[in-house]
Amino acid sequence: MQFTSVQSFLDHVQEELDANRLVLPTLPDIALKVRDAASRGDASARELAEMIATDASLSTRLIYVANSPLYRGATGINTIQMAVLRLGNNTVGALITSLAMKQMFKPKSRLLEHYFRKIWEHSINVSSISRALAAFAPHLNRDEAMLAGLIHQIGKLPILALAENIAEFRDSPSRMDILLEKAHSAIGKLIMDSWNFPQALKSVASSYVNFRYDSAVHADYVDVVQVAFLQSIAGSDHPACRVDCSKVLSFAKLGLAANTDVLEIEGISDDVELARSMLS
Repeated sequence: MQFTSVQSFLDHVQEELDANRLVLPTLPDIALKVRDAASRGDASARELAEMIATDASLSTRLIYVANSPLYRGATGINTIQMAVLRLGNNTVGALITSLAMKQMFKPKSRLLEHYFRKIWEHSINVSSISRALAAFAPHLNRDEAMLAGLIHQIGKLPILALAENIAEFRDSPSRMDILLEKAHSAIGKLIMDSWNFPQALKSVASSYVNFRYDSAVHADYVDVVQVAFLQSIAGSDHPACRVDCSKVLSFAKLGLAANTDVLEIEGISDDVELARSMLS
């Protein structure tokens, strides 16, 4: 099988989806249930705690996060219900979704292990910077910004699932890398359209690579992730390093100069490291 362009590969993806031979990634059930209940606003801390308690791993991680420097208060947290009460429903909904995301980055073969690990580590980095950057846009939720960073390259997962069985990509790391970079935003849109996320988050996976993106008067989650992404690849050989950041409106929307080194801003580096350790 030969593909003459990225579009021909995207057409192949659609054919596989239509024939039910490819399944788009879905969030774990527990994340969907908790997020839906939290977003309704009428779920009690006890009800959310009972849902979360059905997953021992997430329960342990949530209590750990509630006691982490990012969220801890004067007293320690030792139950899920106490964690929910301290953090609040909206934060818990975003956090459980973020913590559950890691389950989606588990490869089904050793061949893909390197790619999945690399994408997950990159996503953690962008996510951690996104959470810190949300401080420059008080109208945005920092934990939703963190989640936005985790989902920004979700479109790469089904590409890997398909390309593993296509020799021209499987046997050529350089071609695989090019395909991942050029096709993931289009497939990310397909995935996000299938998830019950607010539009503000859905746009991230497809729009963060549009460096002419113009949200509105105020910064949105695409702006935050776009700046976080550009900061995360600075100094590397990534093609996007050639982007003229002075023309990327997202910096100005966040009140930042285009040549800003975000990690050099007082307090930002510490926040990024704390978020990174929480997600790792």
